[in-house]
Parts: sequence; C-alpha cells; structure tokens
Amino acid sequence: MPTVLILGATSDIAVSLARKFASSGNTIQLAARNAARLQPLQLDISIRYSVPCTLHEFDATLPGTHAAFFSSLPARPDCTICVFGYLGDQSLGESDWEECHRILQVNYVGAVSILNIVANAYADSGNGTIVGISSVAGERGRRSNYLYGSAKAGFTAYLSGLRNRLCEKGVHVLTVKPGFVDTKMTENLPLPPLLTAKPDAVAAAIHSAVHRKKNVIYVKWFWRQIMFVIKCIPEPIFSKMKL
Repeated sequence: MPTVLILGATSDIAVSLARKFASSGNTIQLAARNAARLQPLQLDISIRYSVPCTLHEFDATLPGTHAAFFSSLPARPDCTICVFGYLGDQSLGESDWEECHRILQVNYVGAVSILNIVANAYADSGNGTIVGISSVAGERGRRSNYLYGSAKAGFTAYLSGLRNRLCEKGVHVLTVKPGFVDTKMTENLPLPPLLTAKPDAVAAAIHSAVHRKKNVIYVKWFWRQIMFVIKCIPEPIFSKMKL
C-alpha cells in the first residue's frame, strides 16, 4: 500500500487530501503540531476507508527537529505533501518583526527544511513524489500581502529547482498554485464566490495531478490566465494600483 505523508494535517485542505488519498487505498501519515487533535480524523479514516492512519508531531518552525521527525516515521512515505502555511497579518508584519519572521519561517524556511530532507531520501532511493502547495500570491507582489506572497514566490522557485534536480532521479515534484480557497485561514476575507475553490476540489485536483505526473497546476484553472494578465501590467501602472 503506498504511503502518503501530509505535513500540516490540521488544515481544511489537508483533511480533504487525507480522505481523498485514503479513498484510493493509501496508508496515511498525518503530521502536525498537537497531533492529538487529529485523533477523530484518524479514527474516521481508519474505519471509513479501512487503511492504516498514523499521527505524528511536526512543527514547521523548528527545523532542527525535522531530520529526527522524518527518520522516526514508521515507514518512508511514497508521497509527501507540504500543506502547512500561515497567511499572517500583513499590516502587523510591516512593523513587527516577530510577525514578519513567522510568515517567512512557516511559508518558506520550514517548508525548505523538511523538503530538503525528503528530497535527499527520495533521490537516494530513485523514486517518490513531493507536492508543495504554493500560491498565486507569489506571482507578483501586492501591497495587501507581499510578505506572504514573497515567501510563496521563494517556495515556488524552490520547487522548480527541486523538480529540475530530481527529474533525472525518477522523483516527481508537483507545484500547486491555488487561488482563493474557502478555509478557516480565509474565513474573514471577502472572497468572490466564483473565484473561490472548496478544499475538496483542491484535494481532487492534487490527487489527479499526482497520478498524471503533472509539474504545475492552478486551482481553479482560470487563475493561470488571471495571473498572466496581472503579470503583464507595466510596473509604473501596477505600482499605483490598490491590490
């Protein structure tokens, strides 16, 4: 039975991913801070899908613990999905270094730390799949979330380089760029319904892309066109826009 490791397993997207991959017969490893909170999900997956599901303590902000975490897993995962993220408070982060640092630490530094370890293990074995959930926010900096966006821009570039490095090793690296997603993280934002995806839709898109060996996907599909247009706006004009 292939094993799927989900990093940041308490998020809405992660829960949908766990159920989607479990429904295909995969063993599930759920990793998060305070993993005991995931016991109801663990029980539900084990009973509903009749697959093994284990819980593991993981903190993206503690890179020094990541190697021990990965080596302690009961089985090396065949697929690792990096779901964790922190939108943060842009306004606060502009003047408060602790908030700024947390946004950068969670969305970029922590992700690179654990995925470096996973990538080396997969390169040595000559197989494996890495999925990184980045964001369309990383495609152009906007005043409303450029701290988060800059971290995601770095993560997107990291995944691209990782894909380039690991391709010849037989390792698949998938970059996922969701647009707006209806989750607990965005519940206080006025999201346009037509542009907003549900967590189950994101999970289905990722599940399909993993099996089809896709390199980069957008969720929903029209975000590719939207971001193309935004990137084409000349900088003198864009710098005056309130986005």
